[in-house]
Amino acid sequence: MKNQIIAFLKDEDGQTSTEYILLVAVVALIVFKFKDKATDRLGKITDGVFDGADSWVGQLNQGQ
Repeated sequence: MKNQIIAFLKDEDGQTSTEYILLVAVVALIVFKFKDKATDRLGKITDGVFDGADSWVGQLNQGQ
């Protein structure tokens, strides 16, 4: 019985799934923590890209 308990404690087969679950939980917490900042920054980036594209298209249309 003692040998079986020691073998059970040394068994590492299930540890990888536990590690993956903990990793996903940490990533999810980071995403939820910085969601608003990331949304704001991505919004500013896309606004800048589309404003630049609109300006470029406007310049092309004026040149015709």
